[in-house]
Amino acid sequence: MINRLAVPDLNEEFLKTIPIERSETIPSTWYTDPRFHEVDKESIFASTWQNVGHLGQVKNTGDVLVATVAQNPVLVVRGKDGVLRAFYNVCKHRGGPLAAKDCQVKVLQCQYHGWTYLLDGSLRGVPEFDRVELFDKKDYGLVPIHVGVWEGMVFVTLSEQLEPLNSIFEGITERISPRKLSTKKFCRRINYEVNCNWKVYVDNYLEGYHLPYVHPELCNLLDYQNYVIETFKYYSLQYSPFTGKDNLYTGGSGAASAPLHTKMEAERGEAFYYFVFPNFMMNILPGRVQTNIIVPLAHDRTLTIFDYYYDDIDSSQARKMIEDDIAYSDRIQKEDIEICEHVQRGLASKAYHRGRFSVKCEQGVYHFQQLLKEAYQKM
Repeated sequence: MINRLAVPDLNEEFLKTIPIERSETIPSTWYTDPRFHEVDKESIFASTWQNVGHLGQVKNTGDVLVATVAQNPVLVVRGKDGVLRAFYNVCKHRGGPLAAKDCQVKVLQCQYHGWTYLLDGSLRGVPEFDRVELFDKKDYGLVPIHVGVWEGMVFVTLSEQLEPLNSIFEGITERISPRKLSTKKFCRRINYEVNCNWKVYVDNYLEGYHLPYVHPELCNLLDYQNYVIETFKYYSLQYSPFTGKDNLYTGGSGAASAPLHTKMEAERGEAFYYFVFPNFMMNILPGRVQTNIIVPLAHDRTLTIFDYYYDDIDSSQARKMIEDDIAYSDRIQKEDIEICEHVQRGLASKAYHRGRFSVKCEQGVYHFQQLLKEAYQKM
């Protein structure tokens, strides 16, 4: 258990909720002190639902999806009975992995010493254990964790104090209707490593305030003056109408990762940019969904995982659109990475400790930081 009093600036003064009009931002130490990496692992990532993939990755018996949650190796597997289960990806013998990557198996076998588990997690085979006394295989099954599915997205949580998955996403399905995320086809995963704290990257995603300065070309495509931010219990939504000034559009940080489509499609479509606490993002546009998972690697290093899904991934026209889309998105991500890394250095400088919020532009950032405070208060 982490002692909150032993962590700098994690006291009642900085955990208070103050209206945005009078509130300061969270302290710079929450981004720069190495001790917060452990704080965030335990109080945030081990205590929330974490996206690990899509249902299409585990649709057949024996399909295995591997991931890491709060620095714990986990796996999701489709059983012979059709049930989706999740376990720590840790053999009960000496901690070896059951799977090193996504795969399809008949049984789960430890890659270290060959202990074998059925797809329901029960231990079946233990090589060279015939002389071991007081050993019962029933006591050495895999350790299960909770798994859930929302709109085709697979989530797990290490916590026993569960908030139902559907309540986290309440209202989103209805808002984006008639679109269905579950019908989208997985196309590609692209990872980026960023030299900043994960909260810096999330803050950046949650506002369009920086668009004119970091992504000026987006302002020809997005109606910046009518940029809208809505906040809910566990998530926030960003939306901007399209200007119609260009025959192609994309989305950005918040709105920085949408697909390329025709002007006609942009005019009749809507774009939704959702952030779900603490680290899951969905950029939803006609014919396409991009999900982003933000994973802290250290107090000043972050992995961002981008998964691309489309209605059509097979036709030649779709393939050309996808390549253009991903290339444009890559340019936007590099712009965001550059500014986030500059911000991390600024937060660590002697010149900065706390700032203030734009009431008009930073409601999403404020909402995220209040949810952080709520999580820290439970420590």
